[in-house]
Amino acid sequence: MANTNPNTSSWRHELGSKNFPVEADRYHLYVGLFCPFAHRVIITRQLKGLQEFLPMSIVKPYPKEDGGWRFPETNLEYEGSTIDHLFHSAFLHDVYFKSPPAYSKYEGKYSVPVLWDKKTGQIVNNESEDIMRQLNTVFNGLLPKESHKWHLDFYPKSLHTQIDSINSWLLPDLCEGVYKAGFAPDQESYDKACKVVFDTLDSLEELFKSYDGPFILKEQMTEVDIKAYTTLIRFDTIYVQHFKVNIGMIRHNYPFVNRYLKNLYWNVLGVRETTDFRHIKENYSKSHGDINPKAITPLGPVPDIEPWTEEDEAWRRSWK
Repeated sequence: MANTNPNTSSWRHELGSKNFPVEADRYHLYVGLFCPFAHRVIITRQLKGLQEFLPMSIVKPYPKEDGGWRFPETNLEYEGSTIDHLFHSAFLHDVYFKSPPAYSKYEGKYSVPVLWDKKTGQIVNNESEDIMRQLNTVFNGLLPKESHKWHLDFYPKSLHTQIDSINSWLLPDLCEGVYKAGFAPDQESYDKACKVVFDTLDSLEELFKSYDGPFILKEQMTEVDIKAYTTLIRFDTIYVQHFKVNIGMIRHNYPFVNRYLKNLYWNVLGVRETTDFRHIKENYSKSHGDINPKAITPLGPVPDIEPWTEEDEAWRRSWK
């Protein structure tokens, strides 16, 4: 991907290119633990072991009005959120305002994730799929070759065709589909979007029924698992009630998808550690006044995710 100037909605520079070479502690991530798109990047960073090379600042999950996403004044103000470690900004948009060229050309949202270059003082990229793919390999030169993390590849060349094919329906129909239902402007749009979401869950259920294996592409974890996880982990917890995608729940109606989700959460080291249910639930319930005007955060479901059972472990041992 070539380096490009920001358009009306995003920066799309390439980390690892001539203008943005990989160096330890040159870059900085801005994220929100609540956002499924930022969560993709956080998981990739965690699984690849890049915390030492790529520090991170975390916005609060709410409030969003009167200035957009904001940082706490101290790291103790809201557990899991941090101050802006670079500029001590009050708001995320303050970081955007610092990035050349002429910021007046930018008409997009002040969204997370944001990849910032400390050396040149600008945004490198604010598109989650770009960033997660770049983090997949560009820091390998700083990792020991004998380490497991060096060999991790979530977008291997041999699986590009299969991954791209799954992305073509997983992203618009499920990952973005829940938003299409939740923010539908009318009944007809909601009905249509909600049906697509559950048709997609039905397809995933049939996929996992058809073979034994922990991941969507059987034995190898890829980026499609990360993308699926960040939507599925929010589904029962908040999407069912907040976005009204309530024809069914993963834990009650999709046993194979549920086991897949539980395996990622409980058994893939680094996934559970990046998942904060309080940030997730309070963000959605307290940031969308048109959907939830009283900003009441639901207590359930309980538990946030079901436990890993002896039956689940027997299944896991069967494919290990």
